[in-house]
Amino acid sequence: MNVTLEAVGTVRNTRTHTGDEDWAGVESVIEIAPPFAAALEGLEQWSHVVVLFWMHRDPGGEPPPADWRRRPRGRADMPLAGVFAQRGRLRPNVIGSTAARIVRLEPGRLVVSGLDAIDGTPVLDLKPYAPVFDRVEEPRVPAWFDELMRGYF
Repeated sequence: MNVTLEAVGTVRNTRTHTGDEDWAGVESVIEIAPPFAAALEGLEQWSHVVVLFWMHRDPGGEPPPADWRRRPRGRADMPLAGVFAQRGRLRPNVIGSTAARIVRLEPGRLVVSGLDAIDGTPVLDLKPYAPVFDRVEEPRVPAWFDELMRGYF
């Protein structure tokens, strides 16, 4: 089944590479497409927003693995795992999801921090971060993931 999506906005920031470090300090402006500008109304009441985006650039040109398994970030010290057990960009549909802190709203623009998307990234949707939906109590994550994420945010 094919699905067609329409970008609701575009990420603007100074980040031009998808490196896996120091995203916490990145401030981004999400320029909302004019037909969706009014949809920002009320978002200023929330502290965070979940940004769904299309990871449109693969500067390394790395092809997806044939069987959809790989070592996270290609690191030999990481276990072989399917891409659905990872948060990386190599996946069947390159959709990213990040809970970012809302800095401020401007007409037709949302300013956030901590969004791990590069300049020019198409934004597919925005949803307010709501703990009742987005947080789970006592989540379990593998130990290798904590090691992998050191320095990312």
